[in-house]
Formats: sequence, structure tokens, C-alpha cells
Amino acid sequence: MVDRPTIYDLANKAGVSVATVDRVLNRRLPVREDTARRVVEAAESIGFHATGLLKRRLTETPLRRFAFLLQKPDAFYQLFGKELVAATKSAHQIDGKPMLEFMAEVEPAFIAERIRQVAPKVDALAVVALDYPQVNEAVEWAAAQGTPCFTLLSNISTPSVAGHLGIDGRRNGRIAGWTMSRLARSAGKVGILVGSHRYLHQELSEISFRTFMREHAPEFQLMEPIVNLDDEAIAYEAVSKMAKENDDLVGIYVSGGGQDGLVRALREHGDAPKIVAVCNELTTATREALHDGVVDMALGTPIAAISKRLVEMMIKFATVPDTPRLAPLLLPPEILISENI
Repeated sequence: MVDRPTIYDLANKAGVSVATVDRVLNRRLPVREDTARRVVEAAESIGFHATGLLKRRLTETPLRRFAFLLQKPDAFYQLFGKELVAATKSAHQIDGKPMLEFMAEVEPAFIAERIRQVAPKVDALAVVALDYPQVNEAVEWAAAQGTPCFTLLSNISTPSVAGHLGIDGRRNGRIAGWTMSRLARSAGKVGILVGSHRYLHQELSEISFRTFMREHAPEFQLMEPIVNLDDEAIAYEAVSKMAKENDDLVGIYVSGGGQDGLVRALREHGDAPKIVAVCNELTTATREALHDGVVDMALGTPIAAISKRLVEMMIKFATVPDTPRLAPLLLPPEILISENI
């Protein structure tokens, strides 16, 4: 009696590990399509007993696991997460399995460690991260292991990023400047809040805001930016202090998070004198503030469009070997005022 070829024989013939053969058979973890085909061809050549199942795995809608590492689960990121999950599950080209994580910390070391831990378990991942060496190194490591990494909302500086999706920071800042220069009651001081200059999108938005004001409204005095770490409490304290200590404060631009803290401080300040406010995203608090005239404009992220395009890019990278790095996809911000929300 001739012994049937074992899974070890198949792995040896295909030049892969037994674990890889198991992944192809049971769709446990990501396996490149060319590797799966090599396993099937090896199975046919040695007469492996589960060759038929292996062939079916190739013709089935491919299983693809995508990870999304977002920041703390405030209202914006919760909504963003739902859109990313929905886009993955509705993609007809794949059997999409989304892995959604709201990271408890924004420290670079923590984000880098999460990338290293998650990358081997998925076909592709996307992350919202600061531009720090530790994060860049983690993305480079993941890419070298065969897991493409995309950045969302704010890019990072390593060329190993597979692609970036977000809104156009230059437009963002200049729209805020245009609004401020036309709505402010008179020339005066303008406060600026950023979450962190390590978020390259926020930095570009602030620079573009300053550039517009310098070009078109030089009579305004732009104050030094306050870093609020995208924290509502810090934003509240900063805006409250700014309004109390500066009688000639006529406007505030928030290029990052902390919108709800801004709204709370402005409500306590009252309407006299009026402070023009431009911030990001439509939350429950900013929606009410737009209706009440406490905030004049919010610049929103088109998260449904970004989620759909991201998943399309992830599918391409997970399906086509050696896909080249994609150019950044920068969409215009949604201009939100009291009359269109």
C-alpha cells in the first residue's frame, strides 16, 4: 500500500511552510494569490488528497482581512469606523473581514507597536498616526513583511506608505482664512488651535491659513498656535483663557480636534463681542453650535467617499503583487454652515 502524500509533503513540494498550506486550506490568515496557486499546482503534481478543496479555494471569493487603526472613539471616529467596516463588508470583489480598533493612546511608540502586532494578521491595514520615526519604522517593517500600510487623514513621511487618503490641507486652511477675513467684525487677534504639529495635515492646514491671512488680510494679528492634543478639556481651557485675556479677540481657527471644548467655551463667553469660529467636523455639539451661530463654519471630512476608495486600494494591493505606491488621494473638505446641515 502506497502512503498518501501528507501536508508535509505538499509543503515541501510547494516550497512553503505547513502553516501556509493550512492557511490556504482553511482561509485562516492572508496568503498571496501566487503562493496559493503554487500550493495547488504542487498538490496536483503529488496527488494530494485535498486538491479539489484547494482548487475551490482559488475560485471562491477571496477572503481579505483589513485592519483600521483609528484614534480614540469620539463621535467622529466612531462614525468613521462604521463607514470603514461597511465599505469592507460591501465590497463585492472580496469576502471582506474588517478589524476595527480605536487606539487607547496616541503616543508614537504605542501606535508603532500596534502596527507591528496587527500587520501579520491582515492583508492590509490603515492607520491614523503622527509623523514620528517609530511609526515610520513600523510601517516600513510591515511593508517589508508584505503587508501594505495606508495612512488616513494625516500622512507620514516614509516612502513605504502604500497610499494616503484624506482631505486637502491647503484648501482646508485657505477656506478657513477666507471665512475669517470676511466674517470677523473688525481687524483684531485670531487664535489658532492644533492637535499636534506631528499631524502633517493639521500643520499644513495651519500654514495655509496663515498664508491666506498674510496675503489677503494682513491687518489681523495671528496668535501663536496652542497645541491641544485633540483633547476637549485642553481646548476648553485654552479658548476660555484666550477669550478672557484678549478683548480684541475676533476669531478662532481650530485645525485639529477639540471642537466640543471650543463650543463649550464660546457658549460661556456669550455673544458680546462676537468671536468668529471655524473648526473641523460635524459633531452633535458643532451641529447645534452652527445652528445657534456659536460656530460659523465646520470643515468636514467626506468619510464615506474616503472609506470606499480606501477599501478599493486595499483590495488592489492585496490582489496584485508588487503594486506600486499610489499617489495621495486628497479630497476637498465639506463646507458646513447653518444653512446646509
